[in-house]
Amino acid sequence: QVQLVESGGGLVQAGGSLRLSCTPSRSVQSLNNMAWYRQAPGKQRELVARISSGGSTYYVDLVKGRFTISRDSAVNSMFLQMNSLKPEDTAVYYCNALDYVAASLRFVDYWGQGTQVTVSS
Repeated sequence: QVQLVESGGGLVQAGGSLRLSCTPSRSVQSLNNMAWYRQAPGKQRELVARISSGGSTYYVDLVKGRFTISRDSAVNSMFLQMNSLKPEDTAVYYCNALDYVAASLRFVDYWGQGTQVTVSS
């Protein structure tokens, strides 16, 4: 079992920046893909960005060039640096981690509790 704790959300004006953090209860190096998802009111949860255990990154088109995902084993955390924020980025942001359980030969998804990001116009 892995617990994920997010922090860094808040209220910011359009054009501003925020940095989200996600700290797992286990070594970040021991996890497979990690990702950030978001869910706006009345909408489905959607992928924002993903980072592999090897550091490869993927971004959805809506955030490319504005958001940067990273993971740092020295501080055992994953981050999402969000710049040039827009009102449409307003959502609850969730940290996600994929773990491979060798004993059962399967992958398990873990989720954080979410952190609110609100961008005012």
